[in-house]
Amino acid sequence: MEQPEPAAEITLRAIGRVSCPRVELVDDHWGNVPSVIHLDAERFTPDALTGLADFSHLEVVYHFHRVPNAAIETGARRPRGNPNRPEVGIFAQRAKNRPNRLAVSRCSLERVAGLNIHVRGLDAIDGTPILDLKPYLREFGPQGNLHQPTWSTELMSDYYAD
Repeated sequence: MEQPEPAAEITLRAIGRVSCPRVELVDDHWGNVPSVIHLDAERFTPDALTGLADFSHLEVVYHFHRVPNAAIETGARRPRGNPNRPEVGIFAQRAKNRPNRLAVSRCSLERVAGLNIHVRGLDAIDGTPILDLKPYLREFGPQGNLHQPTWSTELMSDYYAD
């Protein structure tokens, strides 16, 4: 079997930034947080968002820009440092201390105004760099039966609470 090539280094440029009342890295109660994603006016015009308002939800890819390099996890850990949770690998959880500090979030789209996308429930803090936006389509949701460990259901119980 042929050995795969080493992982490539990739350079990304933010397409915009988040404005919202949350400035601290907090784990829960994102459900009613209003945010505005401001697209970069030097790179985009409002027609980049044409048709987006026809969707109810977005998938937002962003960067955990405030996680320092020293905090990056590459192995196993207990989610949120809770000793009552099992030790699981970084790729078996959605922690912010990920190797590339990438996040994917789904949120409600409230309106589009020029280069400003008004959303609710985006779990990104003020100033977060946005890397990509996609309309959420139900056909991209999970197909078939969904299952997950009990600890993850418990961990997420208040995540999107108001």
